[in-house]
Amino acid sequence: MNRINRREFIKLTAAVGALPVLGFPAVARAGAAKARVVVIGGGYAGATAAKYVKLGDAAIDVTLIEPNKIYTSCPLSNEVIVGHRDIKTLEIGYDGLKKRGINVLHDFVTGVDRAKKTVTTQGGKTLAYDALVVSPGIDFHYTGIEGYNESMIEDIPHAYKAGPQTLLLKKQLEAMPDGGKFVIVVPKGPFRCPPGPYERASLVANYFKHHGKTKSKVIIMDANDSHSKKGLFNQAWAKLYGWEKEGLGANPNGMIEWVKGAEGGTVTKLDAKSKTVSSDFVDVKADVLNIIPPHKAGKIAADAGLTGTQGNNFEKGWCKVEPMTMASAVDPNIYVVGDSCVAGEMPLYGNPNAAFDMPKSAHIAMTQAKVAAAAIVAKVNGQPVPNPYYANTCYSVVGDDYGISVAHLYRVENGTFKYIKEGSGVSMMTLPDKSPVPAAYRKLEAEYAAGWLRNVMADSFS
Repeated sequence: MNRINRREFIKLTAAVGALPVLGFPAVARAGAAKARVVVIGGGYAGATAAKYVKLGDAAIDVTLIEPNKIYTSCPLSNEVIVGHRDIKTLEIGYDGLKKRGINVLHDFVTGVDRAKKTVTTQGGKTLAYDALVVSPGIDFHYTGIEGYNESMIEDIPHAYKAGPQTLLLKKQLEAMPDGGKFVIVVPKGPFRCPPGPYERASLVANYFKHHGKTKSKVIIMDANDSHSKKGLFNQAWAKLYGWEKEGLGANPNGMIEWVKGAEGGTVTKLDAKSKTVSSDFVDVKADVLNIIPPHKAGKIAADAGLTGTQGNNFEKGWCKVEPMTMASAVDPNIYVVGDSCVAGEMPLYGNPNAAFDMPKSAHIAMTQAKVAAAAIVAKVNGQPVPNPYYANTCYSVVGDDYGISVAHLYRVENGTFKYIKEGSGVSMMTLPDKSPVPAAYRKLEAEYAAGWLRNVMADSFS
């Protein structure tokens, strides 16, 4: 993939972030009933959608429905597991949205009636909408591994929804003996935060170095044959954690081992009592076992009939959308943003011949939410839909003062998402003259990660 020109990328992403508010008509609809927008889900995407609809047209009545009074960010939660960050730094409430005039209802959505255009809640509310934004995030498939089910997550945590699961995995890591094995089971994609499992492996290895567990190992059992930022992770693992090559047992003096799907990484069976996972080729016994189940769109999206039931792995169980607006492909009055949607194609891990959904990240979710908000405001006011651009950036902290990142840009061409190579790419592996990247560059990337979190939380929730 192309190297990032950071100056150009910042200019482009700034322009993309501004797009949803450019051209928003400040129309006072005297005598007309208020348009009603309901948003399901108060994560990064849902909160952003609610905020930017209200910014676009203050006359629109906006209601955000979210069961939790405090949101916990999944991005950077791996730092909590290894003690680099307090979970309180990932928590934020909804007072900022309330101050903007947004109705925040802490309740569970139990149904969507698309014919009547209403949403019902566990608390007995029925809310009518003119436009509905659905952003329920992910749910899990607890099937596919013999011997594994949802009841086991209090003993075998996934920690892929930040909160109690994060703290549980942290506690298990702290109790792990030196010489133990921390095994991460990675599902077939697509899944939330594609670099997340590999960042987790990196930080756990870093924890070993600093807490007298230098004989311990992280073993990644991966159903995929490649992964996001693979070259950068391999480079970091070689520099920091004794990585040499792929395969179980391939790094006897290293702390990280990665087993790809084609060579036995696809786990098919679990012996829960001994915490042993098995594939067609190998058995691996864990001291700490972190099974990340396969992902699907949040339950309410499926219940509302917005998810695909056929097709390949990138469509089944996910919500297809219209590229210009993020409107559902099955209902023009519903907009699906964030991890639940299938949004276009991009080169997979640098291979231009492979196709993949836009990454399921907080940054792209926020961009999708802004595009949806712009489309809703334009529709309410009888204006043309703005021409959207989409931007993603994702930072991974993999060691002390060591960060790496990826950036993606998209536009819409002929009714489809189009990946933009110019301005997209990953952190440099070497300088242009092939000399090593200075340590200061990696340190800056780690600092950018912390700054990114502060900025996106403020953008979404204040």
